[in-house]
Amino acid sequence: MRRVCGILACMVLKTFFSGGSIARAVHIRTDPGELALAWAGPSARVVTVWRSRCMVRNDEIVLLRPADVATTIGLDDTIYLGQRHGKHVFAAMLGDEPTASGLDETVFAGFRGLMGNLSADDAALLAYAKGMVEWQQRHRYCGRCGTINKAETGGFTMICSDLSCGQRNFPRIDPAIIVLVTTGDLCLLGRQSGWPESRYSTIAGFVEPGESLEDAVAREVREETNIEIESARYLGSQPWPFPNAMMIGFHATGASTDIVLNDGELADARWFSREELAAGLVSLPPVMSIAFRLIERWFDEWEGPRLEALNLSTDFSRSTDAG
Repeated sequence: MRRVCGILACMVLKTFFSGGSIARAVHIRTDPGELALAWAGPSARVVTVWRSRCMVRNDEIVLLRPADVATTIGLDDTIYLGQRHGKHVFAAMLGDEPTASGLDETVFAGFRGLMGNLSADDAALLAYAKGMVEWQQRHRYCGRCGTINKAETGGFTMICSDLSCGQRNFPRIDPAIIVLVTTGDLCLLGRQSGWPESRYSTIAGFVEPGESLEDAVAREVREETNIEIESARYLGSQPWPFPNAMMIGFHATGASTDIVLNDGELADARWFSREELAAGLVSLPPVMSIAFRLIERWFDEWEGPRLEALNLSTDFSRSTDAG
């Protein structure tokens, strides 16, 4: 079995959902007095999440004042995200139905449907808010003794309310590698069974315990396609809030070419040339995904048209994963 060389340095990709203008202001979330002042002050704003939807208007996230949600939400029900454009921003999960003034269901849009229309700054904020709110919802009870948890440090710590237990939970993300494998002038793309016949993307999978990133790249490519790789180059990462993955992107050089679908996760996998992609033989991942950016970085290294100009990407609202 061929071992993968160490990760090589490469120009880092700029990806959707990352960056953003929010300063996380840890010093405020860890100081109860400062946190209370931030909530009570005139610059406090709340990102509301309801039934996997966010409140938007004219393709912009609506940031509410605490008074707008005071009948259902207090400081203890929120997560402090940080400071943005001079305002303290909190996130909160609403109950079964919005009851506060102005919270009309018609302005709540599903995350996937609205992501493609948001600015990069709003998308980064929403990914952050969604990830934190849903993490907190999944940790309402202690995983050790089953007692209800309580939130501290601005919602970033869930602590068992049974003092004899005291188990603490902190926000977690699921690391996953995503890789475009190339050999010569060809790239390796796969299709999942639930996708349309023409939809292809890069190889991806979650990193397992005790595994390095480069080992995960080699394993996932081998398991899904039987292709061995000889080197992997890190290009960038992307928070992926569906639900809470961190996609870690690579280019890899293939050391073999014969494809076998070993684990059955893919319905098909093929080597494609730039000419075949340019001819529209496949539908590619959404432009906002790191999968598209990985393909784009390789594709644009020729004299032909740029990939984004070809309009080959999938509608984001129909995308089910980071690929």
